[in-house]
Amino acid sequence: MMTLTEMPKYDAYKDSRVEWFGTIPESWCVKKLSHLFSNIGSGTTPATGNINFYNGDIPWLQTGDLTDGVINSTTKTISERALKTHSTLKQYKVGSLVVAMYGATIGKVGLLNISTTTNQACCVLEQTDSVDMRFAFYLFMGFKSNIVAMGYGGGQPNISQDLIRNLRLPFPHKQLQTAIANFLDEKTAKIDDAIAIKERQIALLNERKQILVQQAVTQGLDPTVPMTDSGVTWIGKIPAHWEVRRSKFVFCQRKERARPDDIQLSATQAYGVIPQEQYEEMIGRKVVKISFHLEKRKHVEIDDFVISMRSFQGGLERAWASGCIRSSYVVLQPVNKGEIDAGFFSYMLKLPKYINALQMTASFIRDGQDLNFDNFAQVDLFIPPIEEQKSIFSEIQSKVDEINKSIVLLMEQITKYKEYKTTLINSAVTGKIKVV
Repeated sequence: MMTLTEMPKYDAYKDSRVEWFGTIPESWCVKKLSHLFSNIGSGTTPATGNINFYNGDIPWLQTGDLTDGVINSTTKTISERALKTHSTLKQYKVGSLVVAMYGATIGKVGLLNISTTTNQACCVLEQTDSVDMRFAFYLFMGFKSNIVAMGYGGGQPNISQDLIRNLRLPFPHKQLQTAIANFLDEKTAKIDDAIAIKERQIALLNERKQILVQQAVTQGLDPTVPMTDSGVTWIGKIPAHWEVRRSKFVFCQRKERARPDDIQLSATQAYGVIPQEQYEEMIGRKVVKISFHLEKRKHVEIDDFVISMRSFQGGLERAWASGCIRSSYVVLQPVNKGEIDAGFFSYMLKLPKYINALQMTASFIRDGQDLNFDNFAQVDLFIPPIEEQKSIFSEIQSKVDEINKSIVLLMEQITKYKEYKTTLINSAVTGKIKVV
C-alpha cells in the first residue's frame, strides 16, 4: 500500500481560508454549498391517521437506513396518498446525496440509488449538473468529523440544514471531480475488501472460541470419558460421573441490603459486574446513577452472579468486585461455595443453549416482569467435581486468551485500514495528493 507521502502533489497551492482543510491546489475553488445545490432540504414524519402509511409503494428513508455508501433500499414505505397529503414531503431523485443531521447515525452520508422521500432527520442535496455527486459524497466522508463538530445542542449534537447550506468546501472543475471520485471508488473498494477479510477472520475466531467453550464446558477435557444422557433437554449428554441438580440447590439468593461503604456496581454483558466508575472509564461516557430507593440496593460479593432483565439475552453476569447494585437485580450466591468454581460457571451460564433454556421461561417478556429467581430455578444445571471445574476453566481461559490476542491484532489492523481510508479520502478531496 503506497503511503500518502509517496503520492504526487500539485504544482502550486493557495490558502483556502477555511481553517479545517487548509491549503488547496491553486486552480481549485472554495464554494458555499447553497451556491452549488439549488435544492437542499428534507422531509418530515407524516401522521398516520387514515393514511395508509406503512403499506405503500414509495420508499421512505429514515436515518436508520443510512450507511456510508450507496442506498439501495429502505425499511419503510409510504402511500401515494401520504405523499400528496403532506405538502412538506418530496420525492428525491436517484443520485441525490443524503446526510443524517442527528440521532445515532449523525454524519452518515449516502448516495441515493432509489427515488425516495425522507424523514426530518435527513438532509438531501439534490443532484446538480455542476457537481459529480460521488465527489460530493467523498467530501462529506472526508470532513464528517469536522461537520459533526460544528453541530449544536448539548449531549448529542445536531446538524442543521442551514449549517450544511453554509458549508464552504473545495471544488475542482467537474472533470477532475470525476477523476478523483473514480480513484477513490477503486482505492476504497480495495480497502473495504481488506477490512471484510479481517472481519471474516474475526468471525471465524469467535466461532472457534464458542465451539471450544461449548465442548469443554459440556464434555470436559477427556474425550474418552463415558457419556450419559442427562435427562435434561438443554444439557443433553454429559460425562457419566457429573451430577445434574436443580438450580436452587446450586445457587440461592443473596438478600443482604447494601452496606454503608459499598461502591456502586454496574451489571454489563461485555464486562460482567464491575464498579460503575470503571465501567464509565471503559466506555468513555457517564451512565445513569441511582438517585432513589438507595436503601433498597443489594449487596454483592466477588464471584456472585447477577440476574437482570437482559440476562435472557446474554446469560448471567459474574461479579468481579464487591459492592452494591440496584434493587431490580437478583443476586445469586453459591449454596455450597466449596462445590462451585466461579470461572467454570461464568462460561456455563453464557452457553447459548443455557440462554435459550432461560428464554423458554420468558413469559416476563410479554407481561413486562423482570427475569427473576423463579425463572432461574426452572433451568437445571450440571455439576462436575470441583477440581474438574477448575481444570476446565483453566484450559478454556488459556485458549480463549490466545484467540482474543489474535482478535485484538486483527481489530488493530482494521482500525489502521479505516484510518488510512479516511486520510486518503481527505487528502484526495482537498488536493493534498494528485490522483491524475
